[in-house]
Amino acid sequence: MSIPRLGVSAPVVPIVAEAGSLTPPSNPQKLGWWSGGAEPGARRGSAVITGHTVHAGGGALDDLEQLRAGDSVSVTTSRGLLTYRVTGVTTYRKQALAGNADRVFDQDVPGRLVLITCEDWNGKVYLSNVVVVAQRMA
Repeated sequence: MSIPRLGVSAPVVPIVAEAGSLTPPSNPQKLGWWSGGAEPGARRGSAVITGHTVHAGGGALDDLEQLRAGDSVSVTTSRGLLTYRVTGVTTYRKQALAGNADRVFDQDVPGRLVLITCEDWNGKVYLSNVVVVAQRMA
C-alpha cells in the first residue's frame, strides 16, 4: 500500500479478527487486511486495512491522522494498482469505535477502503483510533 502524503509504502498481509478484535501484524512496517471483509477493489463492502502506530516512531501508520479529504491511497492487488481518494478522517475514542463498529466495518456499502490505527498515546496505552475512509477512483 502507498500513501504518498505520508511517505508510506508498506506491504499488506491478510489477518483475521480474533475475539472480535483486529490485531495488525507484529512488524510495525507491515499492514494487515481483514480477510473477513471485502477485498480491495470489491464493488460492495469495506476493505479494512490496519497497522500499528509506534509512539516513538517507526509504525507505517504513525501519521494517519494527517490525511485529508482528497488525498490518495493506492493498493496493489492481483488485479493491479487500485487508487482511492480519502473522503473522511475520524478519530474515535476506543469505546466510541466499538459503538460505531457496524458502520466502520459495514459490508453492505458500495466498495470502499477503511484504514485504522491507534492514536492518542498517554504514556501507557492508546486512547483512540483514527479511521480513514476512501472511495475508489474510476
